Amino acid sequence: MLSVLAGLAGWLAGAGREAAANTGPATPAASRRGRRTRRGQAARRRAAGTGQTGIAAWYGPGFVGRRTASGERFDPHAMAAAHRTLPFGARVRVTSLDTGRSVVVRINDRGPHTLGRIIDLTEGAARQIGLRARGVGRVRIERLS
Repeated sequence: MLSVLAGLAGWLAGAGREAAANTGPATPAASRRGRRTRRGQAARRRAAGTGQTGIAAWYGPGFVGRRTASGERFDPHAMAAAHRTLPFGARVRVTSLDTGRSVVVRINDRGPHTLGRIIDLTEGAARQIGLRARGVGRVRIERLS
């Protein structure tokens, strides 16, 4: 009796998988591609709006002289930053919510690669807003161009 029930349960589970497989897009790549596009568009709309508030950090040690995602050499003293979705060359005002100080940076890299952060600043930009000593802090970013 148990083997009959187990067989029936297996058959039902297999039929459910086939039905679910036939209702989706033609290829798994098509569904992933569409999902990525929608997420990217939503992030671009948020970034291009009035601003974002979140956690920022600074980066630099170990990257001096290496190429950024935009192709230029990394300079830790430049007023530059890494953002996930803003276009390279975009100018952004970053304001520390802790100190009230702000700096205008240019996006020249991709990142941050740490969950929960919205922007990575160079060491020079972090020093300008008082973020260098702490390493991380709450900021508001506003796209200028």
